Parts: sequence; C-alpha cells; structure tokens
Amino acid sequence: MYSGSSDGEASAQRKIPSASSMLWVRNLRRYIGSGAGLGSEALMELETKRILLDIFKEKQQKSAEAGTIPSFYKKKPEEGSISHRVQRLAKYRFLKKQSDLLLNADDLDAMWVCLRENCVIDDATGAEKMNYEDFCHIASVCTEQIGLKCRRFFSPSNFMKFEKDESGRISILPFYLYVMRTVSLTQARIDMSELDEDSDGFLQPHEMESYIRGLIPNLAQLRDMPAAFVQMYCRIAAHKFFFFCDPHKRGKACIKKVLLSNCLQELMELHQESEEEATDTEQAENWFSLTSAQRICDMFLALDKDMNGTLSKLELRDYADGTLTDIFIERVFDEHVRRGKSGGGNAREMDFESFLDFVLALENKDTPEGLTYLFRCLDLHGRGFLTTADIHTLFRDVHQKWIEGGNYELCIEDVRDEIWDMVKPADPLTITLADLLACKQGGTVASMLIDVRGFWAHDNRENLLQEEEEPEEEQ
Repeated sequence: MYSGSSDGEASAQRKIPSASSMLWVRNLRRYIGSGAGLGSEALMELETKRILLDIFKEKQQKSAEAGTIPSFYKKKPEEGSISHRVQRLAKYRFLKKQSDLLLNADDLDAMWVCLRENCVIDDATGAEKMNYEDFCHIASVCTEQIGLKCRRFFSPSNFMKFEKDESGRISILPFYLYVMRTVSLTQARIDMSELDEDSDGFLQPHEMESYIRGLIPNLAQLRDMPAAFVQMYCRIAAHKFFFFCDPHKRGKACIKKVLLSNCLQELMELHQESEEEATDTEQAENWFSLTSAQRICDMFLALDKDMNGTLSKLELRDYADGTLTDIFIERVFDEHVRRGKSGGGNAREMDFESFLDFVLALENKDTPEGLTYLFRCLDLHGRGFLTTADIHTLFRDVHQKWIEGGNYELCIEDVRDEIWDMVKPADPLTITLADLLACKQGGTVASMLIDVRGFWAHDNRENLLQEEEEPEEEQ
C-alpha cells in the first residue's frame, strides 16, 4: 500500500504542472512586470511601492547592524541635495496652503459686520450678544460671504469657551477678539516657520532678527526708525525673546514658546497709530519701543568710558547711579560674563549681549527668568540655597551705602529676619530659588540685597503707596 500510494502521488504531481511552468502565467507576469499594461497612476503606485520597500529593507539592515540601540539622531539633509530641495518645497506648499486658509483684513471686517447685524442688544447692559441659534445663523451668513475658511471659528466648542449670561448668550466682542487673536498668531507662526531654515521648530538669533525686521514697516511706532539704527534695534529686540524663551542659552528659541510668550504681545502693542497714544512711562516700560532701545544704547555708551565696546567691573559700578553693591557686580562677572581669550582676571569684561541680559534681569526681577539670573549671583557658594550668613554678607554692602547716604542706623539681623518672614522658606535654615518664586516677593528680596535704592523703596513702601494714591484722588 505504501508503494502504491507513493506512485499515485507521483502520478498526480506529473499531471498538475507548477504555476511557473504555465505559459499564460509566464506571459502575464512578463506583461505586468514590464509595466506595459498599467496606466500612469498604477505605474506611479508600483514605483512608490518599490521605493518604500527599498527604504524598509535599508532600515532593517541598519537596525540589524546597530544592534538593539535605536537611532535617536537623524542627519539633516545637505544644502542643495535632492532631499533638502524636496523638504523646502513641501514646507513652502504647506505654509502656502495654511496662509490661504487665513482670514484677511477684509474677511475680518465682513465678519464683524455680520456679527453686529445679527446680534441682539442686552436691555440691561446694552452689550451686543448672541445665543447659539444666532451663532449658527451668523456662521451660515459668514460662510456665504467669506467662504468655508471662516467655518472653523463657529464650532460648538468655540461657543462654549465664552462666558454666558442667564439666557445662554455670549458677547460678540470677546468672540471677535478671539478670532483676530487666532488669525494673528497663526500668521506669526507661518512667518516664523518660513524663516526657520532647518525646519526644526526653533529660531536662531539671526532668524528672529529677520522676523522683527520684517515687522517694522507694519508697526506704526517703528515706521520712522532711522535706517542706520534698524540692525541695532533688531538685535536688542530679539535678545528679549531669547532671554525669556531660551533660558538654558542653547542659542535657539522654540517657535511655540515665542508665540505664547508675553514678549510677542508686548511687541504687537506698537501697532498703535502713534506714540502719543501711549504715555512716556508706557514707552519706557515697553522694551520694544524705539525710546527704550535708544535708552539701552545710550546707557551702554555712557558706561563704556574707554570706548572699547565692553564694560569692566569699574565701569559697570556706575550703572543706576552707583546704587548696586560691589559684591553683586563681582558676582555678575563671576556667573554671567565669559572670560576673555587672552586669559587673566583683568581680561573679563562684559560685552553688549551680556549687558542686555543684565538689564533684562534687573528690569524683570519678578519673573522666573530674571529671578533665576539674580539668584545665581546671590548664591555666593554655588550650593543652590542661601543661608543666614549669605544674607548677612550680601546686605553688608547695602548697609554701608545706606549709612553713606545719610540714612538712619539699622540692624542687619532685623533685616535678615524680615527677609525670612517674607519668604517663609520650606527649610527654615535655607532659602532656595523655589522659595523665592513661591513667595511672590522674590524680586523685592533680591532688590533689598543688591541695590540700596531697592532697599530704600521697600523701607518707604507705605509712603510711596500713599503718594501714588493722592494724585488719583485729585483727578
């Protein structure tokens, strides 16, 4: 039986030829393989599959050669290479598509007209409001007049974002401002992404300066800026973005972080038609105003007595009329000023970039970035915390300047205890940066320890507050 069964199987195999030996199979494979019977789309799909298969095999081979360690670094395409050109073309098309979907000025005006014509007036407050039915109706009207690109703003989730009254209505003004803000931020992101040469989502200093330079003609308060000052202005303005958006000094700022920062909002405040609409105080406080940029330059030039383009410790002591303590100036140079190439203690001088950091930290002491800068100077031993001995050492110079100014005698221990009461540190023996940030008075504490004028302002805070309230009452 065994031999018979074997003979039967053998005869069956001889009767059924293999698929590869069939003439029609060979002809079909030859016909498809040549691509002669396929259309252009099918040929493109076939070629795409081949390319993807080659890429997959190449990755598999590299993974096998690399072992179990995954690849975490991908080399950027070389300038001028095909992959680099394809990447730039894809980026251009994507940003162009996103830009086409944005509402322009005419679209925004048309939306505002639609909102006002189809809203209802609140009898109690006189505010212009709309309920959800009005909201949907306005969406239909805007879609007819503007197009589908406005439809995304009229989603149910957007309606629920706004505060509603007892009748379930929202005010049209906050909604319109939300639309304008969204369009403005999206346009800013598109503009920044166009300048992002390596498309990594970060801007380098020269790219940020280019972005600011492109904004100048559109900012009412900067249109008349002297051409010779534009480069210096862009350098000063860009530095604030990097001070707040690049705290680790990596030399690049995340675009998303820039968009969400207060710096961009402060820059956009210069859209006001004239500086007359803003008071002198507001202009001076806005880092991006032309007045402020010129003030920074004049300040640096006035301190640079030897006109060598850098500031020595002796020259920096004249900052703010010499009210900063000597120990603080020493610590600034120790922590934030790089040593010169020639070496030696006398070679360390502060360049303009470091001076901008210095000014930004002192003018923004209450921010995490400014307080972090100052805390490194206050931390005399680099231990990450301050002790009572550190406070005593730091305030000793303030006390000396205080007495030299003809003020009353004070006890350093009393000031030290007051600082501890203000901060209320988690560890009663030390004060950390986290403690200063948590107490919401870190900027005041830092001023008391580095600047005699800052301590005077704290000591006379009640009188100063009363002086500020008196003019308001007279008005």
